[in-house]
Amino acid sequence: MTSRFKLLEILPQATLRVVLVSSLSACASVALDEGTSLGSYAGMTASGGTLTKAKLRVEPAPVLAARTVRIVPTSVQLRGASKFDSKDLALVSNTIDRALCTGLSDRFEIVGPNQPADLVVRATVTNIVATNQTAAAGSTVASLGASVALPVPIPRLPIGLGGLAVEAEATGPDGSQKAAILWSRGANMITTRARVSQVGDAYSLSSAFAADFSRMLVKGRDPFKGMPAMPSMQRINASLGGKPKYDACKAFGKAPGITGAVAGQLGLPPGWTDKGAAAPQ
Repeated sequence: MTSRFKLLEILPQATLRVVLVSSLSACASVALDEGTSLGSYAGMTASGGTLTKAKLRVEPAPVLAARTVRIVPTSVQLRGASKFDSKDLALVSNTIDRALCTGLSDRFEIVGPNQPADLVVRATVTNIVATNQTAAAGSTVASLGASVALPVPIPRLPIGLGGLAVEAEATGPDGSQKAAILWSRGANMITTRARVSQVGDAYSLSSAFAADFSRMLVKGRDPFKGMPAMPSMQRINASLGGKPKYDACKAFGKAPGITGAVAGQLGLPPGWTDKGAAAPQ
C-alpha cells in the first residue's frame, strides 16, 4: 500500500518533467539572415546548439595570439521602421557590450576607446522579435501562482515569445577580419523567463549571444563544440553587480545583480532595475 501511494506521488511529477523537457522545442523562430555590418560574410560555416542558430568563421592563430581587445559599442540596424522605444534598444545593445566585456575579460585585457588593440570587436543587432506584453504578464501571474504549490518551473504560455538576432566580428589592427558570427535565438517556454516588455526576451538573450561570441574568441574555436566551462570568479562577481576586472568595462555600467534577478522572476521590465551605460565622465 505504501509503495502504491509513493508511485501516485511520483507519476504526476514525472509526467510534468516530460512536458517541461518537450516544451524546450516550443520557441520563437528568428531568421538567421546576413546584415550589412560585417566586413565579409565569406567562409562561414553552419553551427549552433539546440536552441541557437549560427554561422561563423574564426582564424585560431591570430585570435589566440591576441592579448588586448577594444569593444566598439553595439549598434542596432533593424530592417524596416523600428517599433521599439529607443531607450529599450539602448538597453539591449548595452547589455551585449557589458556581457562581452565581462566574458572577454577571462583572457584578454580590455582597453578603452581610441586605444590600440590586437582585436577590435563590433556587434550589431539585426533583428528583434517583440515580446507580447500581455502574454508575458499572463505567464508571470500563472508561474508565480503555481510555484507556491509545485516544486518545478511552470512553462510560459506558448504565444508571444520574442527573439534576437546579432552579427559580430573581431578585426585585427589592419582592419582584416579574424572572426565573425551570425547568431539568432528565440525565447522558449522553459529557460527564458517572461518579462513584461517588448524587448524582454531580446534583453534576456543578449547575454547568451555575448557568452557564445566571447567563448569563440577566448578559445579561438567554434563555441558550440566541446563541454561548457565553469564561470570564472570575475564573471560571477560582475554578474552580481560587482566591479569589473578592467576599467574600460565601467563604461557599460554594472549588471543589476540580485535585484535584477528578483525583478526577472517577477516579470518586471528590465529597465526597472538595469540602469544601462554609465554616464560619460
